[in-house]
Amino acid sequence: MKKFNFRKVLDGLTAASPVGSSGGGSGSGAGGSVHPGGTAGAAGTPREEIQETLTSDYFQICKTVRHGFPYLPTALAFDPVQKILAIGTRTGAIRILGRPGVDCYCQHESGAAVLQLQFLINEGALVSACADDALHLWNLRQKRPAILHSLKFNRERITYCHLPFQSKWLYVGTERGNTHIVNIESFILSGYVIMWNKAIELSTKTHPGPVVHLSDSPRDEGKLLIGYENGTIVFWDLRSKRADLRAYYDEAIHSVAWHHEGKQFMCSHSDGSLTLWNLKSPNRPFQTTIPHGKVQRDGKKPESCKPILKVEYKTCKNSEPFVIFSGGLSYDKPCRRPSLTIMHGKAITVLEMDHPIVDFLTLCETPYPNEFQEPYAVVVLLEKDLIVVDLTQSNFPIFENPYPIDIHESPVTCTEYFADCPPDLIPVLYSVGAKHKKQGYSNKEWPISGGAWNLGAQTYPEIIITGHADGSVKFWDASAITLQMLYKLKTSKVFEKQKVGEGKATAEIVEEDPFAVQMMYWCPESRIFCVAGVSAYVIVYRFSKHEVNTEIASLEVRLQCEVEDIITPEPETNPPFPDASSQLPSLKSLSGSTNTVACEGTMKDSIPCLSVKARPVRMPPGYQADLVIQLVWVDGEPPQQITSLAVNSAYGLVAFGNCNGLAVVDFMQKTVLLSMGTLDLYGSSDPYQRQPRSPRKSRQFAAGLTELSDSPVSLELERCKSPTSENRENSFSRSRSSSVSSIDRDSKEAITALYFMESFARKNDSAVSSCLWVGTGLGMVIILSLNLPASDDSRQSEPVTVSPSGTVLTLKGAVLTFACLDCMGTLTHQPYEVWRDPHSADDGDKTRKRKLVMHSPSSSQDMGDHQFAVICSEKQAKVFSLPSQTCLYVHNITETSFLLRADVVTLCNSVCLACFCANGHIMTLSLPSLRPLLDINYLPVTDMRIARTFCFTNEGQALYLSSPTEIQRLTYSQEMCDNLQDMLGDLFTPVETPEAQNRGFLKGLFGGSGQAFDREELFGEATAGKASRSLAQHIPGSGGIEGVRGAAGGVIGDLTRARIALDERGQKLGELDERTASMMASAEAFSKHAHEVMLKYKDKKWYQF
Repeated sequence: MKKFNFRKVLDGLTAASPVGSSGGGSGSGAGGSVHPGGTAGAAGTPREEIQETLTSDYFQICKTVRHGFPYLPTALAFDPVQKILAIGTRTGAIRILGRPGVDCYCQHESGAAVLQLQFLINEGALVSACADDALHLWNLRQKRPAILHSLKFNRERITYCHLPFQSKWLYVGTERGNTHIVNIESFILSGYVIMWNKAIELSTKTHPGPVVHLSDSPRDEGKLLIGYENGTIVFWDLRSKRADLRAYYDEAIHSVAWHHEGKQFMCSHSDGSLTLWNLKSPNRPFQTTIPHGKVQRDGKKPESCKPILKVEYKTCKNSEPFVIFSGGLSYDKPCRRPSLTIMHGKAITVLEMDHPIVDFLTLCETPYPNEFQEPYAVVVLLEKDLIVVDLTQSNFPIFENPYPIDIHESPVTCTEYFADCPPDLIPVLYSVGAKHKKQGYSNKEWPISGGAWNLGAQTYPEIIITGHADGSVKFWDASAITLQMLYKLKTSKVFEKQKVGEGKATAEIVEEDPFAVQMMYWCPESRIFCVAGVSAYVIVYRFSKHEVNTEIASLEVRLQCEVEDIITPEPETNPPFPDASSQLPSLKSLSGSTNTVACEGTMKDSIPCLSVKARPVRMPPGYQADLVIQLVWVDGEPPQQITSLAVNSAYGLVAFGNCNGLAVVDFMQKTVLLSMGTLDLYGSSDPYQRQPRSPRKSRQFAAGLTELSDSPVSLELERCKSPTSENRENSFSRSRSSSVSSIDRDSKEAITALYFMESFARKNDSAVSSCLWVGTGLGMVIILSLNLPASDDSRQSEPVTVSPSGTVLTLKGAVLTFACLDCMGTLTHQPYEVWRDPHSADDGDKTRKRKLVMHSPSSSQDMGDHQFAVICSEKQAKVFSLPSQTCLYVHNITETSFLLRADVVTLCNSVCLACFCANGHIMTLSLPSLRPLLDINYLPVTDMRIARTFCFTNEGQALYLSSPTEIQRLTYSQEMCDNLQDMLGDLFTPVETPEAQNRGFLKGLFGGSGQAFDREELFGEATAGKASRSLAQHIPGSGGIEGVRGAAGGVIGDLTRARIALDERGQKLGELDERTASMMASAEAFSKHAHEVMLKYKDKKWYQF
């Protein structure tokens, strides 16, 4: 017998899970397995035979890519040469987007909100200003950007930044009204400061407020325009260190924009007005407009409007300039949606948005501010969307967005992830989904087209499925770390629409989002898809390439439990197991009702929560509803939400359970085979001697539960709750009962896991048979035998029977997952029916014949005389040998916490058990021996969203919803971590900076002296001196050589390394130069002093000293 040593696999193991004890010996909560002795049957032999290939070297955790819309966006920037877009968020994240496939996520360690972003245009770098008054320089010349430098302001708060094109000096405005200058290369403050009291007139008695705008003149880089919040504008001459002109307006300024010639600028104000100023006459604006203000009849100034938060003023060579602004709408229309206004000549176009506007940017043909701008698009960042408007067409159509930023179109309630699925599925789903494409988009190419992306080595198909609060289900192509929507299914279409105001009168148990998808089950091979909804229903879908017009079949199931009906405590007298035709008497629940509707008039009984459409329904190609199964009200009690779901296409059965019991339905014959309480599933095998109990009044649980129960029932009830409630996401702490046989839980033994399998149902069976494995919230595993018609011809006519096998296995904690391994330790696939189109035009006998893949050879000898059953609960994992039912291996996974998700997955042609624990640990265990291979404290579960959406799949992949709008994918495979750099996109590609237009002799002579301005001479330490050390602190970043080591090889990586090495060498040479200069200066001073001494004493005699 092999022995496996207790050992820490990785340093990531912590004391989160202390050592516990188990029946066969002591098992460590974090890393020990228990191997109880057992000699029954052939149970001992396979432990010697199976050679497990996976070791801890195969595993490593790292994040791969984040999809979706950046959560709570705050800032926007665009590099017009590289054509990449950056979005900053309130949580300190930055998303950088280029062509499809180029999508990078990086995070400030502080988590402070991003206030502003500035690209170093065509330099492969980005400056971020954060709410903690820190500036950061990001290196984008590597696939995973890293911070090169940081500068933390100590005494002043940053309000605005401006980096002129091709300049290495960043202007930083502060809340105190001062303007500081930062050298981008060294990230050190210049001694040159524009103090607010020097900028404004001495006679001004009030503080001008924070700096809200900074920009250099397009005509003359030596002139800086400073906008202060209270309406003061200062045009500062950087050379002479004085104000060339000052302008005052009696409304607060929100933004300023230059005309490209540098003679005029436009301001937007808090009263909804735009003012146009001329540098030659700064006393007052030469044009003032309130674009959305009503013109008064008596010639007075138009009415004030809402503030114009930002304005952009862009010129065109062959047409009128564009004036684009956000806000500024009239106050008398409070219901109007947020809008972007485009003024082009006399035409004013108002584009209404679905969400508030965070920021917008106009994309122009040139990066040079002193040329005709030629705007071609506007990027509009909304609170929950990103829109790009085409300015080259008069109707301003929007571009079709190639990024998957509509994941959150309706809140995501559940996810499933399938790696290495059949290769024909993606094109098939895309072909039926492509027909739903919207029309009316711009015919131009998506303008954010920067970066480079290659397919990489990983080519197996991956599909992610998301279920949503509105009942929609989206299928996504997730191959090669990209994400593209394939197909959208609306499950709510099978039900009648609820008329407004009918909610209270109907039998709904959930007032908000009654169609929310709670659970999904997909068989990729047979293309059978099944959803369980929050209103206690299950829909079985079949896939067809043909449109069909048909009625939707529906069934109703009673599934409640009445503990007080059990008269005697002896398990022998429990109701006998029913045959296929019988229905169980109603069982009444004692606690955890999801009833939110007061019973009015007659008591609700035998009515479902929703109404299925009774008329024929047109179903387009794709997934078509085959059967709707609804749980009904019983004696005024609403049905409990579904907690487990399984479908098998080969058997033609769907099984689902909830807090009260289990239902099994034949979806081929459209009949209910079984509907009974959990207690009665045991038959005479109930391991607990349950006592009769008097019914007690218990508190009612609303469907949108706002807090998590502290009672031992918490896991079962948690799975009964509405997945759409956002309130409960903030609290995740709960106590768990260590006693699995707590008497308080008798009436609430939820069905938590279901699994159809060809297996040995009873001890010492000689051959496998069709089974349904049932796991409960008390850690009990019940095996039900399925008696299916022998021939395919009789499947539609002969009844299927479900009967107890008498086999009951036990674990500690609620059962989460099952799997089956053959005698060689290979994962056995569940039986399935090969997909055939149910509405195919060719209806011959050949097409009607079902093709089943049972994964069980005709003779049991071919398969081996035993198999392994892998069962994992929220506390422990066990491997049983069947048919002997000997427990071969036990691993106590956690004592102090509990598992949220466990999946048996394939990796490197082997199989393992992957677990995600509520304390944030991700663990993998070998199979069948349950040796710990990986244990890393990866992610603290801070809210229910992570718990609800975390899932593992094959090939070392996993995902979860990291925010309400974003999917985070990760890998636990060392091989994928190693290959990740090849799969990620390049953010920076070598592009020539476009040449500036020839300005002509006269313009060069009289158009200002922009080219002659030397910022280095003005702001450098030699002229301006050093800034106060207490003002800001320089923090070196981690993005130097260390950051580059992770960058991809090739020319760009080599160039990056060479550049950083040169920078470091230059820095060292600079320091050496400074030291040499300092030594020369001191030597010169010494020489001068010695000369003076010599002259003083030159003519004196010795006795005069």
